[in-house]
Amino acid sequence: MFEQWDEDIIGLHLEKWDEWMPKALDILNVFDLHTRPITKQEATDNFYYVYEYCNSMCSKRGYSRWRGLLMASDHFASAITVDAATYRKTLFNKPNLSYFNRQHSLYPLSLKASESERRHTMVVASTGAGKTDYLFRRCKGRVFYTLPFQASINAMYKRVKSDLKTTNPDLDIRLLHASSKISVSGTTKEEQILQDHVGSAIKVLTPHQIAAIAFGTNGYEAMLMDIEGCDIILDEIHTYTDVTRAIVLKLIEVLSHLKCRIHVGTATMPTCLYTQILKLLGPENVLQVRLSPEELQLFNRHIVHKLTSPEQEGTIIEDAIENRRKLLIVRNRVRSAQETYQQIKTKYPDVPCLLLHSRFKRGDRAEKEQTLLGLDENGEPTGEFNTSDQACIVVSTQVVEVSLDLNFDVLITDAAPLDALIQRFGRINRKRTASTIGKNKPVYVLPPPESERDALPYNLDTVKRSHEVLPDGENFEETQAQCMIDQVFPQIDCMSIERHSVFKQDEKWNILPLTHNAKALLLDLLDIDSVSCICEADEEEFASASPDERAQMTIQTRYYIVKNMRQCAVGIQPFVIPDCAYSNDLGLCQESITQEKYSNFSFII
Repeated sequence: MFEQWDEDIIGLHLEKWDEWMPKALDILNVFDLHTRPITKQEATDNFYYVYEYCNSMCSKRGYSRWRGLLMASDHFASAITVDAATYRKTLFNKPNLSYFNRQHSLYPLSLKASESERRHTMVVASTGAGKTDYLFRRCKGRVFYTLPFQASINAMYKRVKSDLKTTNPDLDIRLLHASSKISVSGTTKEEQILQDHVGSAIKVLTPHQIAAIAFGTNGYEAMLMDIEGCDIILDEIHTYTDVTRAIVLKLIEVLSHLKCRIHVGTATMPTCLYTQILKLLGPENVLQVRLSPEELQLFNRHIVHKLTSPEQEGTIIEDAIENRRKLLIVRNRVRSAQETYQQIKTKYPDVPCLLLHSRFKRGDRAEKEQTLLGLDENGEPTGEFNTSDQACIVVSTQVVEVSLDLNFDVLITDAAPLDALIQRFGRINRKRTASTIGKNKPVYVLPPPESERDALPYNLDTVKRSHEVLPDGENFEETQAQCMIDQVFPQIDCMSIERHSVFKQDEKWNILPLTHNAKALLLDLLDIDSVSCICEADEEEFASASPDERAQMTIQTRYYIVKNMRQCAVGIQPFVIPDCAYSNDLGLCQESITQEKYSNFSFII
């Protein structure tokens, strides 16, 4: 009963009652709500009534729409304050997507009909065939566009914002960064997925950021309210880890229950996974689209070479520089990418070289992505990297696999699962013209590692099978890609997350209204970037900065890397790392993250 609570709770809520009660009535009167002054005792009685009502709500399973509305309203008011009237005009508006009706003979999907009474979509087509346009053409309302990597969503946000600026002058499009607020107390931790206010016409994000609706973590009701009945684009669904893929499949269940229209796009999806998604959506509800064998044949663009040792890289790099070619090197891990970049900078100091991975400050990474794309703020070529006609080298991790519109000449890549390799191939010889069709460029694949540890973050057997099915010294035939994918992935074993999910297979909610799961299930399950950190030198500025300015200072990393570091007390409460653990050139250097390297370590002790 209430008496067991802290006796000060009523005093806290009703503090300075005589001062703020009349102002609260004035606010309600603005909205034409009938009001009258009430006494402090009436307010206390009302508090008891609300408490008892909320307690009775928890007698059955389900979620509270009203709590979602209140949370969304609170976040909106806190974020917008005095500009609420201006922003309110753009809330929950449907975007004008007519731009994506454009057609071109080089993009076969642009010539295929998108009108259908079927609610959902599944599109399988080669990189550069026009999937993004087609998926948008299938949308009828507000759009949530999901991609697996943060770099991918940054690029997609810029692309869509630029594409729609003419037909949508007041477009409310938002980029949702992978911001999590991790509260740590003793051995327990709670995660709240943070999103900006609800109601945007288009929101670009990662599946991690809508996973709250499946796990019932803090803020999930507001997200449910925002996403219900919208169009959801799940792009490149195959690139996820086993755990993340299981979460995405659960999300498809939840989103379908919420009457969302789900549109799946991929360049490479195992037939077993395709069949599983089709079963969840119901084949009768899905418009299925694929390229014909004749159309696929026109997307042959690469000659695959299997290297026998890492030492062969040197000759390829020198040849690319000598012949003024743009070279892309993709490593599977950040540290390996950093080491390769340092070696190249030392050996070829006069050749433009850029390092890109997920462990940069958001502001630094945005600048690097802009430099990599070779475009200025107006979309005009700068002659750097992607738009260069001179030799240059980009060293990256798998963040370049999806949605970065790159057109390089040569690829060197670590061995990886076949679906990831095909995505990396897609950054080479990407731009298609009538004169380039039929002209192939080289991609070089390093041999698989020997140990499971060296294969991380991938499964060693999968990497080896992928390497075996690749041709050597021959064209990569797009018509054979699906067959090769199915050889590598004859079945997909997704771990069961049913016991963790609040939405069950029988379409019932297993959570009490007005509650949420405090335990950070996502943090425990996912091996992805889910925690923010900042440099020690940025801590003071971060405390007084705006939310947008704070976002530019944050670095994404894994919880286990920074769990022993202190946390900033404001905003999303990022962990604080020593300044020596970060550089604009290399990004986050994990080995330097220790408490002893804080500049004021003696003070902390």
